[in-house]
Amino acid sequence: SFASPIVNSLESSCRQIGRMAKIISGKEVSEEIKQKLKEEVKKLNVKPLLAIVQVGNREDSNVYIRTKIKFAEEVGAQAKHFKLPKTTTEKELIQQIVDLNNDDSVHGIIVQLPFDSENEIDSVKITNIVSPDKDVDGLSDLNAGKLLHGQVDGRTCYLPCTPNGCMELIRKAGVEIAGARAVVLGRSKIVGSPMAQLLIWNHATVTVIHSKTKNIPAIVREADIVVVAIGRANFVKGDWIKPGAVVIDCGISAVPDASKKSGQRLVGDVDFAECKLVAGAITPVPGGVGPMTVAMLIANTVDAAKRHSKNKNED
Repeated sequence: SFASPIVNSLESSCRQIGRMAKIISGKEVSEEIKQKLKEEVKKLNVKPLLAIVQVGNREDSNVYIRTKIKFAEEVGAQAKHFKLPKTTTEKELIQQIVDLNNDDSVHGIIVQLPFDSENEIDSVKITNIVSPDKDVDGLSDLNAGKLLHGQVDGRTCYLPCTPNGCMELIRKAGVEIAGARAVVLGRSKIVGSPMAQLLIWNHATVTVIHSKTKNIPAIVREADIVVVAIGRANFVKGDWIKPGAVVIDCGISAVPDASKKSGQRLVGDVDFAECKLVAGAITPVPGGVGPMTVAMLIANTVDAAKRHSKNKNED
């Protein structure tokens, strides 16, 4: 363990003064977003429709898809699942996406990754075939480029769901983002890189940590806002955290736990037990970032339906 005497002394002092981090519940915030979206959908003259394209039958993907369908239905939208067999070729998948691009009733399209296919499929190529107007995941090169150039108001592009959800949670923590020192651990195109861009355009001073970064704990200690998305269980330790910092944990891993019926439990990239004693606010795993990703996806779909209606009225 990386735990040090600092953490042990912090634990005892926290117990004495009864200070613990505020837990930022993604479940609660996503529920608030759900209620707002319900009202917005009622005002629309069209039912927002999200197409979810899946290749194969990965069980983790099936779970995520069910969550998306349920959330969409609860706000009065619809999510349609296009499940293609493992034998699907890249050419067949492209045709399916082109058909959805051309279908006027479909407002948003997401391609569920990773693919579970017997054939070689280029996920970057596929992501970029989705029409930018329907790219509610915000992962196409065009939407990523717009984000890089500071188009973060959501009017001209769709913001990636997980980073956008993290921004909502940071705001809920009550921290002033402008002028804050932020550290993002991870540089993936789905979370880390767009997260850094969103923080930059919201006027934070941002450092991105990746696999080649040196002196990671020292860099993290300088941060008022820490966002972790690296996929390594309990990586960030309590004595890495600046007292009072906001900690957002995007990771989710299963670790062995004999006390659980399943023999395992879910944890994040942050050592929650240690970090909650030091942080000012922290997200739990599960129930933190996960629900927000789904909420932002359906929010983007509702937004796409609004844009579609507006464009139709203007024609």
